[in-house]
Amino acid sequence: MMEIKPTALPGVLELAPKKFGDDRGFFSETWRQDWFSSVGPALNFVQDNHSHSAQKGVLRGLHYQLPPRAQDKLVRVVRGAIFDVAVDIRRASPTFGKWVGVELSAERWNQLLVPKGFAHGFVTLVDDTEVIYKVTDYYSPEHDRSIRFDDPDISVDWPMPPTAVQLSAKDRHAPRFEVAELFD
Repeated sequence: MMEIKPTALPGVLELAPKKFGDDRGFFSETWRQDWFSSVGPALNFVQDNHSHSAQKGVLRGLHYQLPPRAQDKLVRVVRGAIFDVAVDIRRASPTFGKWVGVELSAERWNQLLVPKGFAHGFVTLVDDTEVIYKVTDYYSPEHDRSIRFDDPDISVDWPMPPTAVQLSAKDRHAPRFEVAELFD
């Protein structure tokens, strides 16, 4: 079975699959739709993504895709640890502009489900971190968007100062929340 825990933002869920181990190693079912269907919608994952960050402090995000190519994401860490963040970007939502952060790690074996309508980002907490995430739509450059990770209108409380993170050029030049294309 899988433990499913709600977060402060409705729809964003922390999932904790069981691990069964012996002297050979372990086995874990990291996703089963039938277990999830009691608390959430049916999800059809179509693409898996895998990122490696060589150093602590690599920050990726805040990213999302606009409709009709919006993506649900199921994020897990297979090596290392991250601080994973989801930001509600649905204008009609009572939690619009709010964020939640969860530490995900290979040791804790937990995952975060980030639904459509949320921007997503993470920062690595240790060197040599690998993140795998499933998505419900294919990557679409025309629908790909981002928001500045350090936007004061969102005020994510990252576990390290902005000067200590490494960013891509895309993330360094991401627009502010107030001018970003969001979900209506």
